[in-house]
Amino acid sequence: MKPDIHPEYRPVVFHDQSAGESFITNSTIQTADTIEWEDGNTYPLAKVEISAASHPFFTGTMKIVDTAGRVERFERRYGRRKKAAGGDEAAAEAPAAAAAPAPVEDSSEEE
Repeated sequence: MKPDIHPEYRPVVFHDQSAGESFITNSTIQTADTIEWEDGNTYPLAKVEISAASHPFFTGTMKIVDTAGRVERFERRYGRRKKAAGGDEAAAEAPAAAAAPAPVEDSSEEE
């Protein structure tokens, strides 16, 4: 192996913020936070939104996780396109409405 090109492979604590669980495993992830683990040693800390402790596949419960504002971010990204195309959609709906058959009036009404 070439020297000085590989990231450091070391024990890292991963903390699942939604479940409150922590586990230690080897990783090359770079973090600025540290934590003192149960064995008394200090390890780098990586905060994650979802892990096996909170994932619906492993827990068997459905849970909507929107800690990072994913829905709002999606609406900001793609909502603008929908609004920009809104004028085109209104123009496209007008011919479709004109092509729709007119409602049939009931001629059996008493006069």
